[in-house]
Amino acid sequence: MTYRHRSWLLLAPLLAMAASTANAATGRPAILSNRWQEDWSALADPALKTQPLDSLKYLSLGDDPANYLSFGANLRERYETNHSPRFGAVAGQGDGYLINRMEVHADLRLGEVQTFVQLQNDSAPGKKNKGPADANKLDLEQAFVALVHPIGNDTLKIRAGRQQFAFDLQRFVSVREGPNVRRSFDALWSDYETGQWRFIGYYSQPVVNKDRHSFDDTSSHRQRFYGARVERLILGGNELSAYWSRFADADAHFLTVSGNEQRDVWDLRFAGKKANFDWDLEAMLQTGDIGGQHIRAWGSGSRVGYTFKDAALAPRLAMQLDAASGDTNPNDNKLGTFNPLFPNGSYLNLAGYTGYVNFIHVKPSVTIKPMANLSLMGAVAGLWRMTTDDAVYTMPSIAVPNTAGHGSRYAGAYGQLRLDWKVNGHLSTAIEAVHYEVGSSLKAAGGSDSDYLGVELKFGW
Repeated sequence: MTYRHRSWLLLAPLLAMAASTANAATGRPAILSNRWQEDWSALADPALKTQPLDSLKYLSLGDDPANYLSFGANLRERYETNHSPRFGAVAGQGDGYLINRMEVHADLRLGEVQTFVQLQNDSAPGKKNKGPADANKLDLEQAFVALVHPIGNDTLKIRAGRQQFAFDLQRFVSVREGPNVRRSFDALWSDYETGQWRFIGYYSQPVVNKDRHSFDDTSSHRQRFYGARVERLILGGNELSAYWSRFADADAHFLTVSGNEQRDVWDLRFAGKKANFDWDLEAMLQTGDIGGQHIRAWGSGSRVGYTFKDAALAPRLAMQLDAASGDTNPNDNKLGTFNPLFPNGSYLNLAGYTGYVNFIHVKPSVTIKPMANLSLMGAVAGLWRMTTDDAVYTMPSIAVPNTAGHGSRYAGAYGQLRLDWKVNGHLSTAIEAVHYEVGSSLKAAGGSDSDYLGVELKFGW
Protein backbone atom coordinates (compact mmCIF):
# COMPACT_ATOMS: atom_id res chain seq x y z
CA MET A 1 0.00 0.00 0.00
CA THR A 2 1.41 3.41 -0.97
CA TYR A 3 1.91 6.29 1.44
CA ARG A 4 -0.82 8.22 -0.33
CA HIS A 5 -3.36 5.47 0.26
CA ARG A 6 -2.34 5.10 3.92
CA SER A 7 -2.76 8.86 4.38
CA TRP A 8 -6.33 8.84 3.11
CA LEU A 9 -7.17 5.79 5.21
CA LEU A 10 -6.00 7.75 8.24
CA LEU A 11 -8.25 10.64 7.24
CA ALA A 12 -11.38 8.50 6.79
CA PRO A 13 -12.24 7.87 10.47
CA LEU A 14 -11.55 11.51 11.27
CA LEU A 15 -14.02 12.60 8.60
CA ALA A 16 -16.59 10.28 10.10
CA MET A 17 -15.95 11.75 13.53
CA ALA A 18 -16.32 15.29 12.20
CA ALA A 19 -19.58 14.44 10.49
CA SER A 20 -20.97 13.03 13.74
CA THR A 21 -20.13 16.20 15.68
CA ALA A 22 -21.42 18.88 13.38
CA ASN A 23 -23.72 20.35 16.05
CA ALA A 24 -21.16 21.27 18.69
CA ALA A 25 -22.52 22.38 22.03
CA THR A 26 -22.70 26.11 22.57
CA GLY A 27 -19.89 27.39 24.73
CA ARG A 28 -17.15 25.13 23.43
CA PRO A 29 -14.02 26.87 22.14
CA ALA A 30 -13.40 27.06 18.40
CA ILE A 31 -10.52 25.21 16.73
CA LEU A 32 -7.99 27.93 15.88
CA SER A 33 -5.08 28.13 13.46
CA ASN A 34 -2.81 28.77 16.45
CA ARG A 35 -3.83 25.92 18.71
CA TRP A 36 -2.07 27.35 21.77
CA GLN A 37 -4.60 30.20 21.85
CA GLU A 38 -7.52 27.85 22.61
CA ASP A 39 -8.93 27.79 26.15
CA TRP A 40 -10.57 24.46 26.98
CA SER A 41 -11.43 25.28 30.60
CA ALA A 42 -15.09 25.49 29.49
CA LEU A 43 -15.12 21.68 29.51
CA ALA A 44 -14.89 21.79 33.30
CA ASP A 45 -18.67 21.80 32.88
CA PRO A 46 -19.57 18.10 32.28
CA ALA A 47 -22.58 19.19 30.21
CA LEU A 48 -20.23 20.46 27.51
CA LYS A 49 -18.35 17.17 27.18
CA THR A 50 -20.51 15.97 24.32
CA GLN A 51 -18.00 14.95 21.67
CA PRO A 52 -15.76 11.91 21.19
CA LEU A 53 -12.45 12.03 23.09
CA ASP A 54 -13.52 15.01 25.21
CA SER A 55 -11.87 13.23 28.14
CA LEU A 56 -8.55 14.08 26.41
CA LYS A 57 -9.53 17.63 25.54
CA TYR A 58 -9.83 18.51 29.23
CA LEU A 59 -8.07 16.64 32.03
CA SER A 60 -8.68 18.45 35.31
CA LEU A 61 -5.64 19.12 37.51
CA GLY A 62 -7.17 20.21 40.78
CA ASP A 63 -10.08 22.29 42.04
CA ASP A 64 -9.38 25.30 39.84
CA PRO A 65 -10.99 24.70 36.39
CA ALA A 66 -8.22 26.81 34.81
CA ASN A 67 -5.68 24.11 35.74
CA TYR A 68 -5.85 21.38 33.12
CA LEU A 69 -4.06 19.34 30.45
CA SER A 70 -5.41 19.22 26.89
CA PHE A 71 -4.40 17.23 23.82
CA GLY A 72 -5.16 17.97 20.19
CA ALA A 73 -4.26 17.20 16.59
CA ASN A 74 -4.40 18.65 13.07
CA LEU A 75 -4.40 16.89 9.73
CA ARG A 76 -4.21 18.69 6.39
CA GLU A 77 -4.26 16.88 3.05
CA ARG A 78 -3.89 18.81 -0.19
CA TYR A 79 -3.53 17.49 -3.71
CA GLU A 80 -1.80 19.94 -6.05
CA THR A 81 -1.16 19.85 -9.75
CA ASN A 82 1.05 22.47 -11.37
CA HIS A 83 1.47 22.51 -15.14
CA SER A 84 4.62 24.68 -15.14
CA PRO A 85 6.07 25.36 -11.68
CA ARG A 86 7.72 28.79 -11.76
CA PHE A 87 6.73 29.04 -15.43
CA GLY A 88 8.94 26.07 -16.33
CA ALA A 89 11.93 28.42 -16.49
CA VAL A 90 13.19 27.54 -12.99
CA ALA A 91 11.84 24.21 -11.80
CA GLY A 92 11.00 22.19 -14.90
CA GLN A 93 7.67 21.10 -16.31
CA GLY A 94 4.55 19.52 -14.87
CA ASP A 95 4.02 18.10 -11.38
CA GLY A 96 1.13 16.48 -9.50
CA TYR A 97 1.48 15.38 -5.90
CA LEU A 98 -0.02 15.14 -2.42
CA ILE A 99 1.21 17.25 0.47
CA ASN A 100 0.42 16.02 3.95
CA ARG A 101 0.72 17.87 7.26
CA MET A 102 0.17 16.12 10.60
CA GLU A 103 0.46 17.88 13.95
CA VAL A 104 -0.19 16.76 17.54
CA HIS A 105 0.07 18.90 20.65
CA ALA A 106 -0.23 18.97 24.42
CA ASP A 107 -1.26 22.10 26.32
CA LEU A 108 -0.66 22.31 30.08
CA ARG A 109 -2.21 25.20 32.06
CA LEU A 110 -1.27 25.78 35.70
CA GLY A 111 -2.34 29.14 37.06
CA GLU A 112 -0.64 31.90 35.09
CA VAL A 113 1.78 29.50 33.36
CA GLN A 114 1.18 27.64 30.09
CA THR A 115 3.45 24.95 28.66
CA PHE A 116 2.75 24.07 25.04
CA VAL A 117 4.42 21.37 22.95
CA GLN A 118 3.55 20.59 19.31
CA LEU A 119 5.09 18.03 16.97
CA GLN A 120 4.81 18.04 13.19
CA ASN A 121 5.39 15.52 10.41
CA ASP A 122 5.10 16.82 6.86
CA SER A 123 5.58 14.97 3.60
CA ALA A 124 5.16 15.54 -0.13
CA PRO A 125 5.15 12.09 -1.76
CA GLY A 126 5.62 12.29 -5.50
CA LYS A 127 6.67 15.92 -5.67
CA LYS A 128 9.57 16.24 -8.11
CA ASN A 129 11.20 19.42 -6.82
CA LYS A 130 10.99 19.71 -3.06
CA GLY A 131 12.00 22.77 -1.07
CA PRO A 132 12.41 23.37 2.68
CA ALA A 133 8.71 24.23 3.01
CA ASP A 134 7.52 21.00 1.35
CA ALA A 135 8.64 18.17 3.66
CA ASN A 136 9.92 17.79 7.20
CA LYS A 137 10.29 14.53 9.07
CA LEU A 138 8.93 14.29 12.63
CA ASP A 139 10.19 17.34 14.49
CA LEU A 140 9.48 19.87 17.21
CA GLU A 141 7.24 22.55 15.75
CA GLN A 142 6.60 24.46 18.99
CA ALA A 143 7.78 24.07 22.59
CA PHE A 144 7.45 27.11 24.81
CA VAL A 145 6.55 28.29 28.28
CA ALA A 146 4.23 31.30 28.58
CA LEU A 147 3.30 33.55 31.46
CA VAL A 148 0.08 35.59 31.51
CA HIS A 149 0.21 37.94 34.49
CA PRO A 150 -2.43 40.59 35.31
CA ILE A 151 -1.15 43.93 36.59
CA GLY A 152 -4.21 45.79 37.81
CA ASN A 153 -6.38 46.20 34.72
CA ASP A 154 -3.42 45.52 32.43
CA THR A 155 -1.84 42.26 31.28
CA LEU A 156 1.78 41.18 30.82
CA LYS A 157 2.45 38.19 28.53
CA ILE A 158 5.81 36.48 28.04
CA ARG A 159 6.65 33.45 25.85
CA ALA A 160 10.03 31.74 25.68
CA GLY A 161 10.99 28.83 23.44
CA ARG A 162 10.17 27.54 19.96
CA GLN A 163 7.00 29.26 18.82
CA GLN A 164 5.07 30.70 15.90
CA PHE A 165 4.00 34.32 15.48
CA ALA A 166 2.68 36.51 12.72
CA PHE A 167 1.81 40.15 12.07
CA ASP A 168 -1.41 41.50 10.58
CA LEU A 169 -2.40 39.97 7.20
CA GLN A 170 0.91 38.05 7.24
CA ARG A 171 2.22 39.80 4.13
CA PHE A 172 5.75 39.92 5.55
CA VAL A 173 5.77 38.03 8.88
CA SER A 174 3.74 34.83 8.83
CA VAL A 175 3.33 31.27 10.08
CA ARG A 176 3.54 30.15 6.41
CA GLU A 177 0.16 28.44 6.41
CA GLY A 178 -0.01 28.13 2.61
CA PRO A 179 2.91 25.73 2.02
CA ASN A 180 3.24 22.38 3.78
CA VAL A 181 5.69 23.17 6.58
CA ARG A 182 4.71 25.96 8.95
CA ARG A 183 7.40 28.42 10.07
CA SER A 184 8.69 28.55 13.65
CA PHE A 185 11.09 30.76 15.57
CA ASP A 186 13.26 30.08 18.60
CA ALA A 187 12.22 33.25 20.37
CA LEU A 188 11.58 35.36 23.41
CA TRP A 189 8.34 37.33 23.07
CA SER A 190 6.75 39.80 25.46
CA ASP A 191 3.76 42.10 25.24
CA TYR A 192 2.04 44.47 27.60
CA GLU A 193 -1.63 45.31 27.10
CA THR A 194 -3.15 48.40 28.66
CA GLY A 195 -6.46 49.88 27.58
CA GLN A 196 -6.43 50.39 23.80
CA TRP A 197 -2.64 49.94 23.62
CA ARG A 198 -0.40 46.92 23.16
CA PHE A 199 3.41 47.07 23.32
CA ILE A 200 5.47 44.15 21.99
CA GLY A 201 9.14 43.25 22.06
CA TYR A 202 10.70 40.16 20.48
CA TYR A 203 14.01 38.49 19.75
CA SER A 204 14.05 35.43 17.52
CA GLN A 205 16.11 33.08 15.40
CA PRO A 206 14.14 31.57 12.48
CA VAL A 207 14.08 27.77 12.56
CA VAL A 208 15.69 26.08 9.57
CA ASN A 209 13.60 23.07 8.52
CA LYS A 210 15.52 20.00 7.40
CA ASP A 211 14.21 16.73 6.02
CA ARG A 212 17.18 14.41 6.52
CA HIS A 213 16.05 12.75 9.74
CA SER A 214 13.74 13.35 12.71
CA PHE A 215 14.36 16.19 15.17
CA ASP A 216 17.07 17.89 13.11
CA ASP A 217 15.51 21.38 12.78
CA THR A 218 17.76 24.07 14.22
CA SER A 219 18.27 27.81 14.47
CA SER A 220 21.42 29.85 14.95
CA HIS A 221 22.64 33.39 15.57
CA ARG A 222 23.63 33.58 11.88
CA GLN A 223 20.02 34.54 11.12
CA ARG A 224 18.08 36.74 13.55
CA PHE A 225 14.86 38.75 13.61
CA TYR A 226 14.13 41.12 16.49
CA GLY A 227 12.39 44.38 17.18
CA ALA A 228 9.60 46.34 18.87
CA ARG A 229 5.99 46.95 17.92
CA VAL A 230 3.13 49.13 19.12
CA GLU A 231 -0.59 48.66 18.41
CA ARG A 232 -3.55 50.95 19.09
CA LEU A 233 -7.30 50.61 18.60
CA ILE A 234 -8.68 53.86 17.21
CA LEU A 235 -11.94 55.25 15.78
CA GLY A 236 -14.22 52.55 17.11
CA GLY A 237 -11.98 49.51 17.08
CA ASN A 238 -9.94 50.05 13.90
CA GLU A 239 -6.32 48.90 14.09
CA LEU A 240 -3.26 51.13 13.83
CA SER A 241 0.17 49.56 14.29
CA ALA A 242 3.82 50.32 13.69
CA TYR A 243 7.00 48.38 14.24
CA TRP A 244 10.74 48.43 13.76
CA SER A 245 12.64 45.19 13.22
CA ARG A 246 16.18 44.18 12.39
CA PHE A 247 16.64 41.19 10.08
CA ALA A 248 20.19 39.86 10.11
CA ASP A 249 21.49 37.15 7.78
CA ALA A 250 25.19 36.29 7.78
CA ASP A 251 24.98 34.63 4.35
CA ALA A 252 22.45 36.51 2.21
CA HIS A 253 22.38 36.30 -1.58
CA PHE A 254 20.86 38.69 -4.11
CA LEU A 255 21.42 39.02 -7.86
CA THR A 256 24.05 41.73 -7.56
CA VAL A 257 25.47 41.33 -4.05
CA SER A 258 26.02 38.72 -1.34
CA GLY A 259 27.27 38.87 2.22
CA ASN A 260 26.24 39.87 5.70
CA GLU A 261 22.78 41.44 5.53
CA GLN A 262 21.70 43.87 8.27
CA ARG A 263 18.26 45.08 7.18
CA ASP A 264 16.16 47.50 9.24
CA VAL A 265 12.43 47.31 8.69
CA TRP A 266 10.02 50.21 9.36
CA ASP A 267 6.36 49.22 9.02
CA LEU A 268 3.06 51.10 9.36
CA ARG A 269 -0.43 49.59 9.02
CA PHE A 270 -4.02 50.82 9.30
CA ALA A 271 -6.93 48.38 9.02
CA GLY A 272 -10.58 48.35 9.93
CA LYS A 273 -14.15 48.50 8.74
CA LYS A 274 -17.05 50.94 8.78
CA ALA A 275 -20.56 50.08 7.66
CA ASN A 276 -20.12 48.02 4.46
CA PHE A 277 -16.51 49.06 3.82
CA ASP A 278 -13.37 47.22 4.97
CA TRP A 279 -9.72 48.05 4.39
CA ASP A 280 -6.17 46.95 5.18
CA LEU A 281 -3.32 49.30 4.25
CA GLU A 282 0.36 48.61 4.97
CA ALA A 283 3.66 50.21 3.98
CA MET A 284 7.22 49.11 4.75
CA LEU A 285 10.55 50.89 4.34
CA GLN A 286 13.81 48.93 4.48
CA THR A 287 17.27 50.35 5.15
CA GLY A 288 20.61 48.89 6.22
CA ASP A 289 23.66 47.31 4.59
CA ILE A 290 24.75 44.14 2.80
CA GLY A 291 28.16 43.28 1.40
CA GLY A 292 29.32 46.90 1.39
CA GLN A 293 26.15 48.19 -0.27
CA HIS A 294 23.43 50.34 1.30
CA ILE A 295 19.88 48.95 1.35
CA ARG A 296 17.12 51.29 0.17
CA ALA A 297 13.95 49.30 -0.50
CA TRP A 298 10.22 49.50 0.12
CA GLY A 299 7.01 47.51 -0.15
CA SER A 300 3.30 48.19 0.23
CA GLY A 301 0.02 46.33 0.22
CA SER A 302 -3.64 47.28 0.31
CA ARG A 303 -6.98 45.53 0.28
CA VAL A 304 -10.20 47.56 0.13
CA GLY A 305 -13.66 46.01 -0.11
CA TYR A 306 -17.38 46.77 -0.05
CA THR A 307 -19.93 44.12 0.96
CA PHE A 308 -23.58 44.28 -0.10
CA LYS A 309 -24.75 42.73 3.17
CA ASP A 310 -28.47 42.83 2.42
CA ALA A 311 -28.23 41.53 -1.16
CA ALA A 312 -28.59 37.90 -2.19
CA LEU A 313 -25.28 36.01 -1.80
CA ALA A 314 -23.84 39.04 0.09
CA PRO A 315 -21.35 39.90 -2.70
CA ARG A 316 -18.11 41.63 -1.71
CA LEU A 317 -16.32 43.71 -4.33
CA ALA A 318 -12.65 44.26 -3.58
CA MET A 319 -9.51 45.79 -5.01
CA GLN A 320 -6.02 44.68 -4.01
CA LEU A 321 -2.95 46.76 -4.85
CA ASP A 322 0.54 45.56 -3.93
CA ALA A 323 3.98 46.81 -4.89
CA ALA A 324 7.63 46.24 -3.98
CA SER A 325 10.84 47.84 -5.15
CA GLY A 326 13.55 46.31 -7.29
CA ASP A 327 17.20 47.22 -7.85
CA THR A 328 17.35 49.99 -10.43
CA ASN A 329 21.12 50.00 -10.98
CA PRO A 330 23.25 46.88 -10.43
CA ASN A 331 26.45 48.97 -10.67
CA ASP A 332 25.82 51.55 -7.96
CA ASN A 333 26.43 51.17 -4.24
CA LYS A 334 22.75 50.62 -3.35
CA LEU A 335 20.52 47.55 -3.24
CA GLY A 336 16.91 48.38 -4.01
CA THR A 337 15.60 44.80 -4.05
CA PHE A 338 12.83 44.41 -1.45
CA ASN A 339 13.13 41.52 1.01
CA PRO A 340 9.63 40.15 1.86
CA LEU A 341 11.13 38.56 5.03
CA PHE A 342 8.77 35.72 6.01
CA PRO A 343 5.87 35.70 3.48
CA ASN A 344 2.95 33.35 3.95
CA GLY A 345 2.82 31.74 0.50
CA SER A 346 -0.92 32.32 0.06
CA TYR A 347 -1.42 36.11 0.32
CA LEU A 348 -1.40 36.49 -3.48
CA ASN A 349 -2.45 32.93 -4.34
CA LEU A 350 -1.32 29.37 -3.64
CA ALA A 351 0.30 28.78 -7.03
CA GLY A 352 3.59 30.43 -6.07
CA TYR A 353 4.06 32.08 -9.47
CA THR A 354 4.62 35.55 -8.07
CA GLY A 355 7.07 36.70 -5.41
CA TYR A 356 6.65 39.91 -3.41
CA VAL A 357 9.73 41.49 -5.03
CA ASN A 358 10.13 44.08 -7.82
CA PHE A 359 6.49 44.07 -8.80
CA ILE A 360 3.19 45.89 -9.12
CA HIS A 361 0.12 43.74 -8.51
CA VAL A 362 -3.42 44.91 -9.33
CA LYS A 363 -6.21 42.49 -8.42
CA PRO A 364 -9.96 43.18 -8.49
CA SER A 365 -12.13 40.41 -7.09
CA VAL A 366 -15.68 39.45 -6.17
CA THR A 367 -16.68 37.06 -3.38
CA ILE A 368 -20.13 35.57 -2.85
CA LYS A 369 -21.54 33.49 0.01
CA PRO A 370 -24.18 30.97 -1.13
CA MET A 371 -24.31 29.82 2.51
CA ALA A 372 -23.00 31.27 5.77
CA ASN A 373 -20.17 28.72 5.84
CA LEU A 374 -19.45 28.66 2.08
CA SER A 375 -17.69 31.34 0.05
CA LEU A 376 -16.62 31.55 -3.59
CA MET A 377 -14.07 34.11 -4.80
CA GLY A 378 -13.15 35.01 -8.35
CA ALA A 379 -10.37 37.40 -9.32
CA VAL A 380 -8.19 38.58 -12.18
CA ALA A 381 -4.82 40.25 -11.71
CA GLY A 382 -2.18 42.04 -13.73
CA LEU A 383 1.52 42.17 -12.83
CA TRP A 384 4.34 44.48 -13.83
CA ARG A 385 7.94 44.96 -12.74
CA MET A 386 8.88 48.13 -10.90
CA THR A 387 12.11 48.15 -12.92
CA THR A 388 13.41 46.03 -15.79
CA ASP A 389 16.92 46.27 -14.33
CA ASP A 390 15.84 43.66 -11.76
CA ALA A 391 14.37 40.22 -12.39
CA VAL A 392 10.89 38.74 -12.37
CA TYR A 393 10.55 36.77 -9.12
CA THR A 394 8.54 33.73 -8.05
CA MET A 395 7.79 32.61 -4.48
CA PRO A 396 9.38 33.06 -2.08
CA SER A 397 12.08 35.31 -3.65
CA ILE A 398 13.50 33.31 -6.56
CA ALA A 399 14.66 35.26 -9.61
CA VAL A 400 13.67 33.84 -12.99
CA PRO A 401 16.92 33.43 -14.97
CA ASN A 402 17.57 35.78 -17.89
CA THR A 403 14.91 38.34 -16.92
CA ALA A 404 17.03 40.98 -15.12
CA GLY A 405 17.97 43.71 -17.58
CA HIS A 406 15.83 42.21 -20.34
CA GLY A 407 12.35 42.70 -21.71
CA SER A 408 9.47 44.96 -20.70
CA ARG A 409 7.90 45.80 -17.35
CA TYR A 410 4.78 43.73 -18.05
CA ALA A 411 5.16 40.29 -16.42
CA GLY A 412 1.77 38.71 -17.07
CA ALA A 413 -1.76 38.23 -15.77
CA TYR A 414 -3.68 35.53 -13.95
CA GLY A 415 -7.19 34.45 -13.10
CA GLN A 416 -8.06 32.85 -9.78
CA LEU A 417 -11.04 30.92 -8.44
CA ARG A 418 -11.25 29.78 -4.82
CA LEU A 419 -13.95 27.96 -2.86
CA ASP A 420 -13.90 27.68 0.95
CA TRP A 421 -16.37 25.48 2.83
CA LYS A 422 -16.33 25.17 6.60
CA VAL A 423 -18.19 21.89 7.00
CA ASN A 424 -18.31 22.14 10.80
CA GLY A 425 -16.14 23.13 13.74
CA HIS A 426 -13.61 20.41 12.94
CA LEU A 427 -13.55 20.03 9.17
CA SER A 428 -13.05 22.46 6.30
CA THR A 429 -12.25 22.12 2.63
CA ALA A 430 -10.98 24.43 -0.09
CA ILE A 431 -10.41 24.35 -3.84
CA GLU A 432 -8.22 26.87 -5.65
CA ALA A 433 -7.46 27.17 -9.36
CA VAL A 434 -5.04 29.66 -10.97
CA HIS A 435 -4.24 30.25 -14.63
CA TYR A 436 -1.25 32.50 -15.37
CA GLU A 437 -0.50 33.92 -18.82
CA VAL A 438 3.10 35.06 -19.09
CA GLY A 439 4.25 38.26 -20.77
CA SER A 440 6.81 38.48 -23.54
CA SER A 441 9.72 38.92 -21.11
CA LEU A 442 9.02 35.58 -19.42
CA LYS A 443 8.45 33.89 -22.79
CA ALA A 444 11.83 35.12 -23.99
CA ALA A 445 13.41 33.67 -20.84
CA GLY A 446 11.91 30.23 -21.55
CA GLY A 447 8.76 30.60 -19.47
CA SER A 448 5.32 29.37 -20.43
CA ASP A 449 1.71 29.85 -19.40
CA SER A 450 0.96 27.97 -16.21
CA ASP A 451 -1.99 26.27 -14.50
CA TYR A 452 -2.38 25.34 -10.84
CA LEU A 453 -5.09 23.37 -9.02
CA GLY A 454 -5.19 22.61 -5.30
CA VAL A 455 -7.84 20.56 -3.45
CA GLU A 456 -7.57 20.61 0.33
CA LEU A 457 -9.13 19.00 3.41
CA LYS A 458 -8.31 20.22 6.94
CA PHE A 459 -9.28 18.51 10.17
CA GLY A 460 -8.72 19.77 13.69
CA TRP A 461 -9.40 18.03 16.97
